Amino acid sequence: MDLKVPEYAYMFGFLQADGHLKQGVGQKGRLSVEINVRDIEILREFQRLTPYNSTISERIRSTNFSESIHSATWSLCSLEARTTINQLGLPYGRKSKKITPPRVEFSRRDYLRGVIDADGAVGYTGQGFPFVSLTTASTAVGVYLCRYARILTGAERLIKRNARDKIYNVVYTKEPAMQLAEDLYYPGCLALERKQTAAATLASWVRPADMKVAPPRRRWKEWEDRILLELCSPTAAAEALGRTAQSCGLRHWRLRNGKVPLPSTDQ
Repeated sequence: MDLKVPEYAYMFGFLQADGHLKQGVGQKGRLSVEINVRDIEILREFQRLTPYNSTISERIRSTNFSESIHSATWSLCSLEARTTINQLGLPYGRKSKKITPPRVEFSRRDYLRGVIDADGAVGYTGQGFPFVSLTTASTAVGVYLCRYARILTGAERLIKRNARDKIYNVVYTKEPAMQLAEDLYYPGCLALERKQTAAATLASWVRPADMKVAPPRRRWKEWEDRILLELCSPTAAAEALGRTAQSCGLRHWRLRNGKVPLPSTDQ
């Protein structure tokens, strides 16, 4: 499973996000991934790419969210295959917070597309804006997507776990989403067909003439925090730092209430 090969990088990203590696007695165990039957073709591609015996099965079951769901499961039991996958970075058992991007050379955009196909979304928001998003419990994967997208699009994202279920929701909209979708879902790539189709539609979006482009976010530096605390006046700090009084007031409140770290005392 050479992760420099686009198909294997994609497959590994998908398995990290949506697969499960189960340890049995002795050398027994199983690698499996269960998805909605509408996406069964991607499991057939995994089966084709894997030089070991594997099976694809279907089942219909009831859930808390639906009266019935028709799913397909790809299963692989080979010890050699499981060992390879495990050494590349898919842990046994619960793994959502443990997974990290591969520590070997790998095809980056194909790996990220696999992760997004499994645990993300591509399409249009309710307001009609293009978007690409990822939901993940892994800090390493969330940070990696943010770094990749920043280099590609210039869009900055600082991830933070949500309060309800402690996971990260990384979202890109408008032009950054279009650039990201175009890069990840290139022609001929291995992907879920419905997301490949959705990604292709993003290219047709045009920003309305009356919609302003938000300027890039300007991060606060420690020396700016020191001046803000010393002046203790958003208006005075705004003039000294070349920022708005509203921005300085909000930053001052966050510093005083422990929402962001205080600057170090080292000058």
